[in-house]
Amino acid sequence: MRARRSCHAVPGSSPKFLAKAPTLPADEIFFDLEDSVAPLAKEEARGNVVQALKEGDWLGKTLVLRVNGVYTKWCYRDIIDVIEPAGHLLDCVMIPKVEQVSDVVFVDRLLTMVEQSIGLEKRLGLEVQIETATGLKNIYDIAHASDRMETLIFGPADMSASLGLPTVTAGLPMPGYPGDHWHWVLETILVAARDAGLQAIDGPYLLIDDLDGYREAATRAKALGSDGKWSLHPAQINVLNEVFTPTQDEFDKAAAMLEAYEHATSVDMRGAVMFGKEMIDEASRKMAVQFVARGEAAGRKPAKTWADFRKEWGE
Repeated sequence: MRARRSCHAVPGSSPKFLAKAPTLPADEIFFDLEDSVAPLAKEEARGNVVQALKEGDWLGKTLVLRVNGVYTKWCYRDIIDVIEPAGHLLDCVMIPKVEQVSDVVFVDRLLTMVEQSIGLEKRLGLEVQIETATGLKNIYDIAHASDRMETLIFGPADMSASLGLPTVTAGLPMPGYPGDHWHWVLETILVAARDAGLQAIDGPYLLIDDLDGYREAATRAKALGSDGKWSLHPAQINVLNEVFTPTQDEFDKAAAMLEAYEHATSVDMRGAVMFGKEMIDEASRKMAVQFVARGEAAGRKPAKTWADFRKEWGE
């Protein structure tokens, strides 16, 4: 599992932002050739991204190229002009506005051709954005469209436009609606992602100075099961890393539960065991595995063992 608590957008048309990006604490940096780049700047942006990839110190970060959509005239050259000279430095390609399985298959096959032609030893992954009603309708097939797939990403701005919602600021609560109007959409994306063994990532929050509102949105996304969220400004990154990282206590408990359950099933030959005042079983193990994986991806190390917990409980 790649750490994707914080997925930071960097416009390919801004050498200044590209130069700063390696110093940011984001888990993932994605180099954007799509919406944040004006049509007349797209060709130059490709060269900027290649230069940034080759010159930056990107150690420890997941690096992603967001190409233009497959329905545009820029997509295939985005892939060829960046992947051929710098594909060895990337981890994934992000496809925006995916609506059909064929959208993913097109990029998958083009990547295969480029990888083979340049002798690329690794295979690039795919991140897919769900941003329209059609994409959401077809999401379960899209999630299984390629074995390169790693994430499904929610795009609230384009989704708002696609659904005709009465808003012009994506990511905010909807005035007049008594609850979270994106709840069903986020859960639909999550279910499709988990069904295909993928990560689910929430999209951007456009009021970049509203860190309290951003934290609330990130906390809500985490509560609904998302693995991370986009950041558009460096100030948002630390909020995401905090919200989406299990606390040390949560991580220690999950790791100790796995230890206790392993002992119960392999030594005591029991399928359920008391963990303090809590009964744990196979379902508990599955939940603990998820917590430990997220914590390890974020750099957590156990501070307490099962033996430490048992001492606290007086066992």
